[in-house]
Amino acid sequence: MYQSIITHNDFDGVVSAALCSYVYKIDRIYFAGPGNIARADLTITENDIVCDLPYPLECGLWFDHHEGNLQELQYRNIDPDSIEGKFDLQPSCARVIFNYFKDDHKLPDYFIPLVDETDKIDSFDFQSVEEWRAETPAKIIDATIRSRSGDAREKRRYLKRLVQWLRGNPVEQVAKNQEVAERYQVYLSEESEMLKIIEQNSYFLPQDKQNEIIVLDLTNFNRPGFVIKNLAYLLYPGTLAVLEVKNMFKRGIKSNDLSFSLSLSLNLNNEDHAKEVGEIMRELNIGDGHKGAAAGKMMCSSKNEMLKQKQFVMDRVFELWQEQR
Repeated sequence: MYQSIITHNDFDGVVSAALCSYVYKIDRIYFAGPGNIARADLTITENDIVCDLPYPLECGLWFDHHEGNLQELQYRNIDPDSIEGKFDLQPSCARVIFNYFKDDHKLPDYFIPLVDETDKIDSFDFQSVEEWRAETPAKIIDATIRSRSGDAREKRRYLKRLVQWLRGNPVEQVAKNQEVAERYQVYLSEESEMLKIIEQNSYFLPQDKQNEIIVLDLTNFNRPGFVIKNLAYLLYPGTLAVLEVKNMFKRGIKSNDLSFSLSLSLNLNNEDHAKEVGEIMRELNIGDGHKGAAAGKMMCSSKNEMLKQKQFVMDRVFELWQEQR
């Protein structure tokens, strides 16, 4: 039987693990990012369940919802229907797992609102700034996961505790947990600092005459920094997307490699539009994502190449954006 769960280290990954942990009574939970799977950092066997991550070489069950990971299977000539588990283009991986289990397992009713909220958070599917900023239990927990306080080991332990709490309790109760409440206050302090960073490091490209995409450029930072790029919409409420670009750090040392992330504004959620930022990243062949949020990486051998590639990617993002009329 399955012995452990390897899941994404975000809110969707935590909820996905809570569902699988409830059904299979698994307490061994490990957290990873897509890069860990790509580099084969983890030993994954047929006894493991993998959630919200690219398909590894082997696993017992695989659950995912990212279109780019489906395309990767196609490149490898792997039929997703041949893999135990489920792939589906849903707003969250938690939704994929919930649908997979709901007919054959008696799931507690408290999972229903939790998965509904996970859909909104993971796909950033809010209809207004007011809805996005509303302080709901799920968003409180998501904020604590986004907080940068504490070391990596303690963060993993906290994520595991969240899985254990969410699998056995309503999300409203978990949000009132003392540790969650304390971590949320830390996050709110961090958010105030993030808004200052965004204000000081944002600009529009010269060709962007309508100010549609705000660029959040963090490449001048010599230490690993972190901002939640969607906070830019509070400072630039009329913009339609935010593009974050920053250097990648290896063991705390700044490299010339670049990381890009792009997301759609809430302003587009109530409109019929053709924008799909995941397709932009796939067209650039640097990454993947959803319709409303995507990310990619660019490897650069020198600072000069880094500066050229940064400008090239930003310009191409805007060109592809304009083509999606």
